[in-house]
Amino acid sequence: MPEAVTDLFGDEAAAESAYDLLTVDVPAATWLTALRTARDELGCTYFDWLSAVDEPGVGFRVCAHVAALGTGSVRRLMVRTTVPHGAAVLPSAVDVYAGAAWHERETHEMFGVAFEGHPHLVPLLLPEGFEGHPLRKDFVLAARVAKAWPGAKEPGEPADGHTGPKRRAMLPPGVPDPNEWGPLKGQLPPAAARPAR
Repeated sequence: MPEAVTDLFGDEAAAESAYDLLTVDVPAATWLTALRTARDELGCTYFDWLSAVDEPGVGFRVCAHVAALGTGSVRRLMVRTTVPHGAAVLPSAVDVYAGAAWHERETHEMFGVAFEGHPHLVPLLLPEGFEGHPLRKDFVLAARVAKAWPGAKEPGEPADGHTGPKRRAMLPPGVPDPNEWGPLKGQLPPAAARPAR
């Protein structure tokens, strides 16, 4: 099938096949035509999902996974296209696959890809008033602004190479001191005199 891809999807289409999945890359201008070809020419009437991948320096790679369900066999096809970050717009696939409506809303909300002609492109998952598109690579996670990166020095913690007194060794929460409980109760020196484990 990859050899016949240009006959079906146009001269600019490219294909690769792996793990029983044929992936066809098409220009954004032929996105709807490619989806119609998949449905009408290849019999891929089952729409599975549509989403995007943010590739810095390249754009958003929008993917639609469709399938032809035959008697005892399934032929899977992924149609992909790339839209630039600055002009992330594609025509809506709702007229070709009605099931794309929800997926396009999610992709619009999470990545900021606009789907022209979508009948109801409103927020689906994020709270009202949420700003930004959280699955973009350039989106700043609020948790990273409010919480220090793991391994960062805490206030009052000495710098590397500091030879001053160390912090008091502590047992993890919920772990009793073996000198206060168990078969070694009362047989160990006080915690401050014991070597750290």
